[in-house]
Amino acid sequence: MRWKNRPDGSNWGDFGPDDELGRLNLLTPDKVLQGVAEVRDGRSFCLSLPLDFPGGNALNRFRHPPRRFTSGRAGKVNYNFPLHQVNPDFTDVVCDDAVLLYTQYSTQWDALAHVGGMFDADGDGKPEPLYYNGWRAGVEVLGPEGHEDALEGVRAERLGIEKMAETAVSGRAVLIDLEKHFGRERVLVGFEQLQKVMQADGVIVEPGDMVCLYTGFADVVLEMNREPDAHTLESSCAVLDGRDPALLQWVTDSGLSVLIADNYAVEAYPARQGSGCCAALPLHEHCLFKLGIHLGELWYLTDLTQHLRAAGRNRFMLTAPPAAFARCGGLAGVARGVGIAREPIAARTPLLQGLACTIRCGSAPWRESGLFALHNGPVRTWCILLRGHARLYGFSAGPKLTC
Repeated sequence: MRWKNRPDGSNWGDFGPDDELGRLNLLTPDKVLQGVAEVRDGRSFCLSLPLDFPGGNALNRFRHPPRRFTSGRAGKVNYNFPLHQVNPDFTDVVCDDAVLLYTQYSTQWDALAHVGGMFDADGDGKPEPLYYNGWRAGVEVLGPEGHEDALEGVRAERLGIEKMAETAVSGRAVLIDLEKHFGRERVLVGFEQLQKVMQADGVIVEPGDMVCLYTGFADVVLEMNREPDAHTLESSCAVLDGRDPALLQWVTDSGLSVLIADNYAVEAYPARQGSGCCAALPLHEHCLFKLGIHLGELWYLTDLTQHLRAAGRNRFMLTAPPAAFARCGGLAGVARGVGIAREPIAARTPLLQGLACTIRCGSAPWRESGLFALHNGPVRTWCILLRGHARLYGFSAGPKLTC
């Protein structure tokens, strides 16, 4: 056992001593079926911002826009490259490109290794840098190797974003429409305000639900067209009050599996003044470090929200596995996913192509339900299996959902 003591209010060990999924364990096959039950008219919505938004680094000076480039080929650039230069019989013209990307620049998932805390888990009287479930900085979560100023070689051998990707992140989601009640005013939302909004809109969060907060912040970002103004960003739209103990307790008691927002950090950053020694990001500490709840940030929820408002609904089916390298140990992932529908939707969106089939075990149909990754090629294939009847989907990018 890596630890003798666990932080107050944490669930370390509840999902097993070596757990790396946290509350994603609540996204069971039954939760997938609950999500599918919310599919009514087959509408799909993209939930990601373009990769080059918000633009600049006004939101975070350590994160920069993607840099696009190409590779070399036969002494030239491999862009608009005529293949007759390597073989006179070829008529093709080809382009390749590459991107240098900060994984937390635009729409993202936070891995459980993104934020940890100082805590005395072994009872020796000295706090150590730890992450969810007691995984250790410098042992399982490794920084750069070599010189003190080195930047490369980082990896999380535990709690990396690839662990999240392997689950396919699929189930029922619930939208809480903060913008409807607070507009674009900068408002610190604590437990009482959140409960009033939920009661007014008939929102109920049950264990395993994925909770999405629409604040309108991503709309402000898009309107600035990659030239963000720091003051406007700092003074716009609702944020959760991570210093409110009642709000943190609600996160614990509700049993939500993930927490997503269209703003920068879900919570206010910087947080309001705390007392004594405390976390700079109290909601991040509570979710990522103590409870194993992944956070989604800078999502695009506008089109979805407008559709749900018009329909008088707040629940929907969501799938959004992050992009990840195999065993990459990443601390965050670009959010991307697939939409699920009851009927073929290939004609509605070019990103998805459905193929109905029945999965059998011997001569009998397979009776389990769930969402399974069939391979990990450049275009991943997901199998949505509902008591033996399957539909296969390939996707390229962008988190999507179906209502």
